Amino acid sequence: MGKHLAVGDSYFRRPPRNRGAFKIAALAFLALAAALAGFFLISKHNPLLSISRIFVPTPQQVFGKQNLLVLVEGLDYDYTGNDQPFSSHSRSDVIWAVNFDFQNHKMYELSVPRDMLATFPDGSQHKINQAQSDGGPREAEQVIARFLGIPAFDRYAVVRINGARQIIDAIGGVDVDVKNSDCLTSPHHCVNSAIDYDDTWGHLHIHFKPGMQHMDGAQAVEYSRFRHDWCSDPCRIMRQQQVARAVIDKLKGNKVSTLLHLGALINIAGQNLETNLTQNEMLALATYYADATPKDFVSAQVPYTSDVELADGDDLIPNQTEKSQLVQAMLVAPPTPTPAPDEMALAAIPAATLRVDVENGSGVKGAAHRVAAQLRRAGFQIGDIGDAVSDDLPTTQIYEHSNVLFAGARVRQALPASWQSVSIVSGQSIASPGTHSDVTIVVGRDLAHPE
Repeated sequence: MGKHLAVGDSYFRRPPRNRGAFKIAALAFLALAAALAGFFLISKHNPLLSISRIFVPTPQQVFGKQNLLVLVEGLDYDYTGNDQPFSSHSRSDVIWAVNFDFQNHKMYELSVPRDMLATFPDGSQHKINQAQSDGGPREAEQVIARFLGIPAFDRYAVVRINGARQIIDAIGGVDVDVKNSDCLTSPHHCVNSAIDYDDTWGHLHIHFKPGMQHMDGAQAVEYSRFRHDWCSDPCRIMRQQQVARAVIDKLKGNKVSTLLHLGALINIAGQNLETNLTQNEMLALATYYADATPKDFVSAQVPYTSDVELADGDDLIPNQTEKSQLVQAMLVAPPTPTPAPDEMALAAIPAATLRVDVENGSGVKGAAHRVAAQLRRAGFQIGDIGDAVSDDLPTTQIYEHSNVLFAGARVRQALPASWQSVSIVSGQSIASPGTHSDVTIVVGRDLAHPE
């Protein structure tokens, strides 16, 4: 793995421009577990009839705050000498720091690669996923919170990976677009190929052709566990997010089937979930986010700059600057939508007083330059024009980091009608250090093509 990394790079060297895995909806296991655990309260009766008769308090009322930080871990199985599976003292295979933002009805999921180097309570350094093995959720919370630079988590949820297999089987399997690492990291400039890997001791046998395939539970879990190529953990996290999105799509797309299998799903959740969230808390979360859309999910992963060989293998060195920026934006101070201004307020802002940076996150050649040209003709100052950290962003975003109130809305107003529904995010600067831009536009696939 080390040959693909160099100090100063983020994630991996090839391709250098795609440093992030900003995929939608990586919260399937927790969202599903929360929903099912909520239904568990009334599972002895008719779920829909019972839930319609009770008043469910909001998360703000239940938790007494505007957001909730939850550590979500997925545990893999180890095997005894007699080939029997067990999960006690297993290392965490999946690590998510999840921020439930009640004020803005959003969920932020920051993935931590399991091989990240972290400092433990005794001062020693190991892979971060060893914390769960050493001291269970309590030590995992302590080590991971320290690694991220946050005071603490409010709750934890530990899901056994075997539960994912059972859930996917219970809903009749899922459809997943199989991709090699090149196509995960640079989807518009790649040649897809088959994925083949065998690990007899670890009971992992992966043989997939490229392209869309229907997978049962065992196949979906195998695909989401694959990391034995140049991209390693970052692409494994992307595959986990693919499978998570497929589960969400299946549950939401066929609600009749979901209801028919509700009893089985409840049992699976109960057998495979360990959490200190109470049933009332999970019911409040499940009810509050029941109508969530893809735009309500924001996901990313902690980048790294290099690796180091220690006693436990290759440990990843995090990119401290980018890690801090992601933690600040997603876990500490999630962005707050700007209130809608009136036309007179926008007209009072001279275009020439605002500097705008434009980034291309769509993978479509020339998209950023086309937008910059439109704004330049409208009288705005144009700053940096370049590529975003990801070239596969589904939706366009306008980031406002200006002292001028409604700067983002003023820029959006100067663009075509199709841009007027683009979200404006305030209070989150993604500008390069030393620049003085008021607004940064990141062009996604939705608005990349000329009109």
